[in-house]
Amino acid sequence: MTSTSFTAACVQMRSTRDQAQNRDDAIRMIREAATAGALFVQTPEMTNLVERSTTRLREVVEAEDRHIVLAGLREAARERKIWLHIGSLSVKVGEKVANRAYMIDPKGQIAARYDKIHLFDVDLPNGEKWRESATYTGGESAAVVETPWGLVGLSICYDIRFPYLYRAEAEAGAVMLTAPACFTRQTGEAHWQVLQRARAIENGAFMISAAQAGTHEDGRETYGHSIIVDPWGRVLAEAQAEPGVILAEIDLALVADARQRIPTMQHTKPTPVTAYRAEKSRLDAAE
Repeated sequence: MTSTSFTAACVQMRSTRDQAQNRDDAIRMIREAATAGALFVQTPEMTNLVERSTTRLREVVEAEDRHIVLAGLREAARERKIWLHIGSLSVKVGEKVANRAYMIDPKGQIAARYDKIHLFDVDLPNGEKWRESATYTGGESAAVVETPWGLVGLSICYDIRFPYLYRAEAEAGAVMLTAPACFTRQTGEAHWQVLQRARAIENGAFMISAAQAGTHEDGRETYGHSIIVDPWGRVLAEAQAEPGVILAEIDLALVADARQRIPTMQHTKPTPVTAYRAEKSRLDAAE
């Protein structure tokens, strides 16, 4: 009988423009996590490459069958016999590029893929402008993947702001949810932890999210604070602003307990909206 408890780890990185270096850094920390007892290890979004220039990225990114980072991390999972969730890689798909997550099984095989659905196209108050859609093509469907401990729901970074995605995954049976990220420092300071805790609480599920951290070669600043949250919203482990590994014990009995205490999964209902519109004369009078 498979145990309902295991150790999970988040690998926090500061990925550069050098994919071979990023691969080696990730493998070193994956081994560190496995040595510490982790059976499930997650790396952050953009594990292979943090590159703001669309032109430069397209010049170096490769398809799956020639991807040196994917190959190296698959071998690391096989070597240590762990489940490895690669938060995301830039991957060439025909003439396009996907921001793609992978779940790798202990034999080094690809168990699941997920392409980021919600692309980060924003203008931030500090003047930062991001147009992820200029580089990546978005995914079209959510993904849950079977592991020995239960279903894991996949997502990436900006997806965390769209709660319906996580509810759909929870309704599909996910007991662990994920949002590995390359969160900007500005938005991370304001929203990162509260969003992670909210998704866990809303769905009575564990939230496991590895992150990029620090100032990168392309000039961006990322927030770090990789985090593991239990189904009651308690933070089990949280990193700070430097690369490294965090670990936490995952007890899946807590999922059933949280969902029994606050049965929102059972109480979810379709919600029609009635719009009440005032006559123009009434709006004018209010002015």
